[in-house]
Amino acid sequence: MGDYLSPRVSGRPERKTRRGYALAVVAAGALLVVCAILPWAGLSARSDLIGAGVVRTVRGIDDGFGVYTLIAGLVAGAFGVAGLMTGRRPWAGLAAIPGGVAAAVLVLFVADPRGAGDRISVDLGGFLAIEPVLQYGWFAALGSALAVVVFAVLSLLPRRN
Repeated sequence: MGDYLSPRVSGRPERKTRRGYALAVVAAGALLVVCAILPWAGLSARSDLIGAGVVRTVRGIDDGFGVYTLIAGLVAGAFGVAGLMTGRRPWAGLAAIPGGVAAAVLVLFVADPRGAGDRISVDLGGFLAIEPVLQYGWFAALGSALAVVVFAVLSLLPRRN
């Protein structure tokens, strides 16, 4: 005879979802959207003669790659919300696709050959130094994209009891 007080025998299907990971996918997707608005790169010019410098920054959404990253963050967040609402694993796990695309787009942003003119460094002794710089928004976006992928994959793993 079975134990009728056991939740597995009660007639209700046992949920094997990981809502915590789906919520983490939503949070990482939202953070990816915010990071697309932050400064990603810039051109720094400084002079030791004057003792000052200037940086011109480029936000993520100022470039096509940033727009793709913004869209990937929205799609990843939508998959995470679908995983939260339905309670099924595949929805939150599908967020790994836009997360991986966002990570690839961020790498392409740095390696893009069409922006080589902006990436040339000039150093004229202590008089003037001009160089490209990556800023905090790019690093935060890459971390968020990787977090989306990790949490989406973790949401697909079977739950251990």
